[in-house]
Amino acid sequence: APAESIWKVVGEDFGAIANSHPSVISSNYLNGSLKGGEGAERVCNLNEKGTRFVHEKQIMFNPEEFTFKAQVYHADGVPMDPKYTYAIYRVIPLSNSSSKLEIEMSYRTKPAFLGWLIKGKYKNTLKDYLIAVEHHVLTGENVTKDNFKTIKKQYSK
Repeated sequence: APAESIWKVVGEDFGAIANSHPSVISSNYLNGSLKGGEGAERVCNLNEKGTRFVHEKQIMFNPEEFTFKAQVYHADGVPMDPKYTYAIYRVIPLSNSSSKLEIEMSYRTKPAFLGWLIKGKYKNTLKDYLIAVEHHVLTGENVTKDNFKTIKKQYSK
């Protein structure tokens, strides 16, 4: 898909990640944010009750380069150090009709030894998210935990 299409979903529609992430049940902007951009905050609910969630804020936003940095302030069940926990999203144009989405995660847990426990979990979650973003951009279909298994099979060929 074109870089602009991917950027719209991951960067500009930052608060609507639930449309393109199979692990996120619902998502909303926080603290007056209305769209993606520097300072935009979102909550990603991982269950119906909203008791399991991730809270992130875009602390760097560069639409010309299709990149942003999101600081993670809370990650469900993981004692994170927000100062060192963030993701850098980059959409790299490959041609007029194709692009690549890269996500670089950096995290530090408190205590530090817990970091190795979550590494595998994050790796698999990111792989699923990349598939889900591609599907959402190409089809317009929202990706949920209920339909993701079927969607994933389409992309594992």
